[in-house]
Amino acid sequence: QYGRGYLIPGSIGTPALKKQAAASEGLKAKGESRIARNLVVVESPTKAKTIQKYLGPDYEVMASYGHVRDLIPRTGAVDPDRGFALSYAAVARNDKHVDAIARAIKKSDHLWLATDPDREGEAIAWHLCELLTETRRMPEIPVARVVFHEITESAIQDALAHPRSLLLELVNAQKARRALDYLYGFNLSPLLWRKIRRGLSAGRVQACVAS
Repeated sequence: QYGRGYLIPGSIGTPALKKQAAASEGLKAKGESRIARNLVVVESPTKAKTIQKYLGPDYEVMASYGHVRDLIPRTGAVDPDRGFALSYAAVARNDKHVDAIARAIKKSDHLWLATDPDREGEAIAWHLCELLTETRRMPEIPVARVVFHEITESAIQDALAHPRSLLLELVNAQKARRALDYLYGFNLSPLLWRKIRRGLSAGRVQACVAS
């Protein structure tokens, strides 16, 4: 579970999926219906629609619409005097999407974090769990990270059959990259405004190229 070191319970793999599918088919044969018990979170709403078609009614696929938290947009978001402590705030434009995910989690038995298979995607999944936990909206349900490199039915089914933990190494790599961008931007941009022209910006990559 998320709150216990990002562990994946052993019951979340393929046998559990087969058992769940069999139970669902039994309900369908009786003419009964059920709510989606698996919540899958991706980044893109376009991907969500496609994946929903592949997974069917036992899954609800929702989008985070990108990052759900970011460094606070003011001085002090990265504090070198406190071991480079980072201060985050929710991304306001995506609050409604996080709220929708939080409502869906309440009726779910499993949460599958299917954000992009890179450090940004890993960080988005981590930040979503952190944000939901901090706002007391993360229930005690199994949480798994799944990754796929193509949007095909076989790739998605294979990913669900091979879940893993969140990789904190990737999360930390993204946090370091974001902190460097912040430090460059907040320290060099004001200098450019004073010395050259107001409105200019300096980023980590821009500064290296310019030099």
